[in-house]
Amino acid sequence: MTTLDGNSSGKEEGHISQEENVEKDLHIAAEEGVAATDSRGVPVTEFDRVAERKLRNKIDLMIVPTVSILYLFCFIDRSNIGNARLAGLEKDLGMTGNDYNKLLSIFYIGYCLFEVPSNLACKWIGPGWVIPILCLGFGASSLGMAFVQDLPAACGVRFLLGVFEAGMMPGMSYYLSRWYRRSELVFRISLFVVMAPLAGAFGGLIASGLSHIGSVTTWRMIFLVEGVITIGLSLISFITLTDRPETARWLTPEEKTLAVARVKSELLAQTVVLDKTDHKKVWLGFWNPVVLSTSFVFLLNNITVQGLAFFTPTIVANIYPQYTTIQKQLYTVPPYVVGAAFEIVIPLMSWRMDRRQVFLILTAPLTMMGYIMFLASTDPKVRYAATFFTAISCFAVGALSNAQVSAQVVSDTARSVSLATNMTFGALGGLIATWSYLSWDGPDYPIGNGLNLAASSMLFIITTATLFWMKADNKRREKLDINKELEGLSQAQIESLEWKHPGWRWKP
Repeated sequence: MTTLDGNSSGKEEGHISQEENVEKDLHIAAEEGVAATDSRGVPVTEFDRVAERKLRNKIDLMIVPTVSILYLFCFIDRSNIGNARLAGLEKDLGMTGNDYNKLLSIFYIGYCLFEVPSNLACKWIGPGWVIPILCLGFGASSLGMAFVQDLPAACGVRFLLGVFEAGMMPGMSYYLSRWYRRSELVFRISLFVVMAPLAGAFGGLIASGLSHIGSVTTWRMIFLVEGVITIGLSLISFITLTDRPETARWLTPEEKTLAVARVKSELLAQTVVLDKTDHKKVWLGFWNPVVLSTSFVFLLNNITVQGLAFFTPTIVANIYPQYTTIQKQLYTVPPYVVGAAFEIVIPLMSWRMDRRQVFLILTAPLTMMGYIMFLASTDPKVRYAATFFTAISCFAVGALSNAQVSAQVVSDTARSVSLATNMTFGALGGLIATWSYLSWDGPDYPIGNGLNLAASSMLFIITTATLFWMKADNKRREKLDINKELEGLSQAQIESLEWKHPGWRWKP
């Protein structure tokens, strides 16, 4: 009996000691000034998977819904102009020829100019403040569209809309990277990026519903209602968005420590999670082979995604010219719903496999098939089916590309720049998209469809070539003597190496 009691007591004391050691390791891993990886990027601390899963679920519940709802209305306020066009926007503003394309283009000028500055502000000020401010700005801009009387005024408002929306997707992706591991990030980004195709679906439903209200011109009512809703959501988000784990009132001290430590454990040679802005890190966040390759891929993809957002109502109207405006609006909904479903499924698989590049490759073939169908047939059923193929996988590239450029850098500073770079290239793709479907090219739009086929084909080639290059460069890095390469460098210099660190490996 005594022996049993003694053994039992010994096991209990050993168990307590083990828990204390684990907690001590966590605090050391989260502590500033201490690196959480070895020279090859391997975490020096093991984490309790059950505790991690509970923490991740809690973060999912508190962070993702707010971000997703804000992005839903971000994209609705951007793409509702397509529904407004069907409801009489061009006629009321005296627009002719390619004036609609000019109106779309002006948005992307503001978008491109403010992409990087907006995300740097997100790092300096904090995403918990910047994202709500941006949301308030583009909500007010959308509301302003309800009161414009001519094309110049509409162009001015759309420019401001682009300025405020520029930082939303990179800012939200950067914000989530403060909370999630590399493998987890892609699925969480998809949970707000999925709002892009859903915005097309909701936009069509809202537009068709507002057409029954006769007190205000239908297209003005679209901007009025959606702008007011966005402003209301932005005011709520000032309260609900928590800037970073350390300031989260809904996390316990132990959960805050774990949240910081697990993110830091993937930062090669970094001694802090939120570092001070370093000019070398800023440059290497941009001048990164995989970041630039992925960003160009996102440019190509955005020609399709933004083209769908702005021109699907027009394309459907040309496929079914005999239908009423309400029917045309409703016919734009199903392709977006299908796209939204795959927007979740593809990143979910990417998360589970901790692979992004191969899924970027796999998004291209179905998009290519859709545009081949557009070019090969004039049959309405075939062309409407083609809208589903074009939407099935292209929306997933937004989440995949942002997660990929985030995974290919080390520091927080470089991550803010890499995400902004990706979105700047994407905005250039959106600018190209505004001129992909011209009025004189209708009703079959062979030039627009041919451009999108070429873009998706190039996407397939570039993503495949990048995957092979990443694997080859990783093999080259395996032969390096890490200690010799780092000899004579200070800790600050080592932290600034980013992807040039000899222990770095590209993450396909």
